[in-house]
This record gives sequence, C-alpha cells and structure tokens, in this order.
Amino acid sequence: MSLNKKSVDDISVAGKRVLCRCDFNVPLKEGKITDENRLVAALPTIKKLIADGGKVILCSHLGKPKGEPKPELSLAPVAARLTELLGQEVKFAADPEVVGPNAKAAVEAMKDGEVILLENTRYRIEETKNGEAFSKELASLCDVFVNDAFGTAHRAHCSNVGVAELAETAVVGYLMQKEIDFLGNAVENPVRPFVAILGGAKVADKLNVISNLLEKCDTLIIGGGMAYTFLKAQGYEIGNSLVDDSKIDYCKEMIAKAEKLGKKLLLPVDSVTVAAFPNPIDAEIEVETYPVENMPADKEGCDIGPKTAEMYADAVKSAKTVVWNGPMGVFENPVLAKGTIAVAKALAETDATTIIGGGDSAAAVNQLGFGDKMSHISTGGGASLEFLEGKELPGVAAANDR
Repeated sequence: MSLNKKSVDDISVAGKRVLCRCDFNVPLKEGKITDENRLVAALPTIKKLIADGGKVILCSHLGKPKGEPKPELSLAPVAARLTELLGQEVKFAADPEVVGPNAKAAVEAMKDGEVILLENTRYRIEETKNGEAFSKELASLCDVFVNDAFGTAHRAHCSNVGVAELAETAVVGYLMQKEIDFLGNAVENPVRPFVAILGGAKVADKLNVISNLLEKCDTLIIGGGMAYTFLKAQGYEIGNSLVDDSKIDYCKEMIAKAEKLGKKLLLPVDSVTVAAFPNPIDAEIEVETYPVENMPADKEGCDIGPKTAEMYADAVKSAKTVVWNGPMGVFENPVLAKGTIAVAKALAETDATTIIGGGDSAAAVNQLGFGDKMSHISTGGGASLEFLEGKELPGVAAANDR
C-alpha cells in the first residue's frame, strides 16, 4: 500500500466546499460529552481548512444507530462543543437523512471560513455498506474531500471511501498523516533495533499481527492473557489462566518461525496469580507470584511477574523503534497493573520512537500518566491492528497519491 498520500498541506481550498470526515465518536452521558480527546485531536486540521478560506463541512459517525435516527446519538452536542473549542459558530444541519434540506441550504449559504456539521452518518443504513447513493449525496456537497478519521480507516464506508472515490480531490488530514508516518512507517521502514510488544487477552485477535511483526521486528515480546496459550504450547502448567486451546499449534508454529528467522521471541518467565478473577475488576485481591515452571493447577495468571517485567524493560532499552499493542495484565486492577506500568515506564524512559497502538494500551498509558512521554499514541484500535498486520487500509488507500 502506498503510504505517500496527499495531505491538506498539498492543496488549496480557498473558496471551495470541503467535506472533512472526522472521528467524533465520543462518549456521551445524558447528552454531555465525557471525553473530548477526539474533538481536540481534530482541531488542527479543521483550523487549517478555516484559515485557508475553505467552506468546511464536517461529518462523522457516533455510536451504532444502525441506520435509524436515534436522538441520543445525534451529533448536536458535538456541534455545540466544537463552537466553544473553535471560538466560532459550528452550524448543525439536523437532517435525519444526513444530506437533507437543512444541510443543502446551509452549504448553499456558506461563506469562506465558515463551518457546519452534518448529522451522524450512521443514521443512514447504507453508510456501513458503502452504498453508492449515499456516497453520491455526500460528494454532491463538496469540491474537496479530507479524511481525518483513522479510527474507521480499516472500514470501507460511504463517508470515508465511497465519497473519496467520487470527489475530484481526496486527501488526508493531519491526524491521518501522523498515523501513516508513525504506524505505517514503523512497520514498513523501522529504525532498528525494532521491538514489538503484544499483549491483551486473546491470541485469536492478534494472529496475523504476530506473524507479520515476526517478519519485520528484531524482538517480539508477548504478555497479557495471550501469553498463557504460548506457555501451554511450550508444555507448561498454566492452571486456570486464559487459554485458547485451538491456537496451541499456531503458537508452536510462531515459536518455530521466530527461531528460523533468527528473531528473539520473549515470553514470561514468571507470573502473578490469583485464586479467582477479581470481581469487581478493581477489587482488592491477594496475589502470589510463581516462576512459569511451577504454576499451581488451581491458580489463574493475571499479570507478568517482576522478573519478566525486568527482562521486557531491558529489551526496550537498546531499541530504536518500539510498537506496543495490548496491556501485560489486568491493568484495571492496581495490584495487577504492575507489569503494564513497568513496560510503560521503560517506554517513557527510552530515547526510541515509541508508538502505542490504540485501544486498551492507549487507555493504559494515559491512565497511568505516561501519555505525554510517548512519540505517538494511535487513535484507532482495530485500524492500528490492521496496519500492524500489514493490511491495506481502505480509508488510507482511497486518498490521492502524491
């Protein structure tokens, strides 16, 4: 996949109608936005388009209305908050059909540098199916299309791919550009040594990522719940730990693949165990640490042990590029967060380029207070995983090449 895409810096938008696909999929509670990170992240691209004299038409999805206009998933609160953040009115076009009379009239009346926001694109059933009619309606509103929503880049929908194929000019915004620069280039063209750290619960979610990264990285570190399937594949007792018995042969293949390619594959050497999974997840809990060769049959592994944490932190020290996706344990519980904290701390202290691949690892790094120490924290969970798998992302591919 070509990663050399035209961006908002390569075009002139003065006097033109610009449709900008953002990721405003923010959490709402009683109509109030509880986390506005995604709105703040979108501002640089929006401000650039305003400053350059474009007529800025914003669009996004929010939640999963599944093709029905659900008032609790309206983007109206987003328009109100963006008005405050930008210091100028963001007019909301309240059409249940998204491109309706309100949107058309608002676009028609726009002056250069003004901003409007369309209603939730997923109010239309065709959005997630990339239906041609809705793509044409969106394209009819604009002269230029800008995609700045990395979170949906791995999906081919009307508002990111369908419209891009119909617009005369389709480019990426600053957020997308940053994801391509960091995530894409880390995998395609890393500065070595390149260390990849994979955690999280399920091996099944990361099958292709493990295989692809083994070919690209110098050292692959495995932690989290998925490590126990690898440990079982090595013949260890793992007690009541999370395991995917259908993937044991796959784990054996990956261990053999690492050896064949001369890559380091690091697996836990000790494990923090509990008698039963904490309920609620952050409840106080007693833990015992065992070397992996001595785990009792009645215990459940919920974090990497201190020796493993030290070994993983050491592996990061000499790296020049580090990509991390997935926590090392049940980080939501303070007692079981130590492995994740140790890895986050090691990344915070290294001079390497450090890239956090969205989802739980992004949440962990931010919650633990290490966010500002990372080179890049991806805004997409599933999209960043597919980038790491080496897959072509439809939302990126649809933009014009330089």
